[in-house]
Amino acid sequence: MRALVTGGAGFIGSHIVDDLVADGHEVVVLDLCLPGAHERRPDYLNPAAEYVWGDCVDADLVARTARGCDLVSHQAAMVGLGVDFGDVGAYCRHNDLGTAGLLAGLHTLDFRGRLVLAGSMVVYGEGRYRCDRHGPTAAPARQVADLDAGRWEPRCPTCDQALVPETVPEDTPTDPRNVYAATKLHQEHLVSCYQREHEGAVAIALRYHNVYGPRMPRDTPYAGVASIFRSALEHGKPPLLFEDGGQLRDFVHVRDVARANVLALTVEPPESGVFNVATGTPRSVGDMARALAGGFGPTAPTPEVVGGYRLGDVRHVFADATRAQSQLGYRAAIDFETGMAAFTKEELR
Repeated sequence: MRALVTGGAGFIGSHIVDDLVADGHEVVVLDLCLPGAHERRPDYLNPAAEYVWGDCVDADLVARTARGCDLVSHQAAMVGLGVDFGDVGAYCRHNDLGTAGLLAGLHTLDFRGRLVLAGSMVVYGEGRYRCDRHGPTAAPARQVADLDAGRWEPRCPTCDQALVPETVPEDTPTDPRNVYAATKLHQEHLVSCYQREHEGAVAIALRYHNVYGPRMPRDTPYAGVASIFRSALEHGKPPLLFEDGGQLRDFVHVRDVARANVLALTVEPPESGVFNVATGTPRSVGDMARALAGGFGPTAPTPEVVGGYRLGDVRHVFADATRAQSQLGYRAAIDFETGMAAFTKEELR
């Protein structure tokens, strides 16, 4: 089959391209090479794929590029929490308008194949919590006064007791708490609308948890925390932990994420809807920093807790991954220890 991968020169998209090519598919890539992610065109591009350099906002370009495609993997996006609210226009342009342009182009072609969206766990906002006294409880918005005082854990709005975090299944209500999260949820809504109005089309949103691995952007404000920590260690500096380093996440290797995408594009019978893509095993940000430091050897700087916070960030969010296992046949193959040890030694390839 012929597949279009938007953002196929990027961190996750390039691994999807590699896997699709390896499985015998014909692949065309549409990528803007956004400067926030690329200083130049990468040298790891798969020579068996066709590359079109352009913007998903351009629906006519999308239609020309996607002609003859049976599968679409929409990975193109501006990622990360951002520098400040001034990034709002860029996030909306690349994520919301980029998805709208893609879908308008596919509509021109009357595309009714399989469409997989790179979603994100950020749409959940704070994860799922319970109060020991009051049961399941939605975490209220974090207050500046609490954060300034170092009170990191969300608290029950009824009794003020610290809430206990739990795994997040896909039916957890969405609650985006920053601009990036809001645009990722809007992407899901747009893709869902496309499916409803094009009978036979299959739309899948894969909600990635914290992805790391080779080709990860680095030395940019929009890089992921694993890349930021590794860059610090490479320069002989300690990873700096916000809050107390106890924030819980699910760190999943990019090669597992790529495999989840290929499964979503090809599994029979087709499955639509949303799926967490994760390992199912939460780890703290401090755990990750210490694992990376350990990979650099006994003389590596020790991670330092510096406090501080980013108001748009959340305390805990980690996944229930059983739906992807049961319906897509996906299970993460690279465990935390193996993946982090490899990440300390990997180049950008």
